[in-house]
Amino acid sequence: MRYVSTRGAAPSLNFRDVTLAGLASDGGLYLPDAWPRWSAGEIAALAGLTYPQTAARVMAPFVGDALSTDDLLSLCEQAYGRFAHAAVVPLVQLDHDQWLLELFHGPTLAFKDVALQLLGLLFERFLTGSDRPLTVIGATSGDTGSAAIDALAGRAHVEVFMLHPAGRVTEVQRRQMTTVTAPNIHNVAVEGTFDDAQALVKAMFNDAAFASRYRLSAVNSINWARLAAQVVYYFYAAVRLGAPGRAIAFSVPTGNFGDVFAGYVAAKMGLPVAKLIVATNVNDILARALTHGDYARGEVHQTATPSMDIQVSSNFERLLFDLGDRDGAAVAAQMDGFERTHAMRLTDAQHSGAGALFASDRIDADNMMGAMRWAHEHAGQVIDPHTGIALAAARRAKLDVPIVTLATAHPAKFGDTVERATGIRPPLPGRVGDLFDRQERYVTLPATLAAVSGYVAEHASG
Repeated sequence: MRYVSTRGAAPSLNFRDVTLAGLASDGGLYLPDAWPRWSAGEIAALAGLTYPQTAARVMAPFVGDALSTDDLLSLCEQAYGRFAHAAVVPLVQLDHDQWLLELFHGPTLAFKDVALQLLGLLFERFLTGSDRPLTVIGATSGDTGSAAIDALAGRAHVEVFMLHPAGRVTEVQRRQMTTVTAPNIHNVAVEGTFDDAQALVKAMFNDAAFASRYRLSAVNSINWARLAAQVVYYFYAAVRLGAPGRAIAFSVPTGNFGDVFAGYVAAKMGLPVAKLIVATNVNDILARALTHGDYARGEVHQTATPSMDIQVSSNFERLLFDLGDRDGAAVAAQMDGFERTHAMRLTDAQHSGAGALFASDRIDADNMMGAMRWAHEHAGQVIDPHTGIALAAARRAKLDVPIVTLATAHPAKFGDTVERATGIRPPLPGRVGDLFDRQERYVTLPATLAAVSGYVAEHASG
């Protein structure tokens, strides 16, 4: 399988090279040149497989000949062997048609572990024998940073520079990043929003000389390999609820559009997905775009769901490309206009195509808290606020199929909000219980390209 850029001007790559590249050289995002299609029989054959076996089977078409079947399965077994639940991503029933898919049993208590534990192993495998280190640069709204750092700390041939918005992540999220002391890990608190941090990362990638000198790569969901690993749990959950014999809907708390785009990929592969509910908080650029066709950046509002405090959703570009007849030049023009004006209008094909599979809902703080209370009082489940956003949207949806809400973080990561909603303060699991006793290490920098790229240049070994 080959991978092409959403902006049409970068060379096509194989799976190994697209994993190491992250962002395309033309500023676009990579995705397969054609979607693999599965028959109902192939989907049904996933029944009874373990999660690592499911992951190896679902990812095989995307990996191609970059890894043997046995090597891919071995890496998946190694990646998911660190999860605290034997099912890796267990399903929990809330009522007759509402389900939770718990994605937070990895080492940093967030769904990002599901992809990044595997991505770290892929980096190490693909860099074996290399004489040049890979410089991983990422921006995080909370959970990507800790998951990436855990996956890559101490790994050979990789250095990590992780940017987070100063004062805009929870203390647990920050400490999970800043208390890791491996010499290849560098944490940067940026004096701005997540969107500012993400823009700085893209600017460094778009500086061809800088990107080449330091061999930049990405762990954000702009990296295709990370997104491909997230496709797996849509298949895993749907098969356990009756697919391919019946359709399943998913409600996804959404900021950067990567997690829900993985559901779109699963649907393109043939999984019977009735609807993908894009659940946003008051930072609702995606809800506005999907409902009205207007993708316009607004002010970022700080909320109790910091991973969703985003007004520029990078992965939305992948959807625009696929729904726009895969016209890279047209998408490049769209994105250039958006970067200049902070607004764009979806084409009729993009808007109607999205509406066929996606629904959207904007959930405010009161409805989020109400969903958290309902889960606790009626189903005995304590959920984090991001999951509360998605559950509120799921419960408001009028669908006649099972709805799976993606539970994206352990509630202990957001203890203050959980306690306000339920009266219960969930304890941190024992494996991270000493988090507040560990020493932190990070720098704070202004949100300027000169400051951040200068820090990378000073500390990287490219």
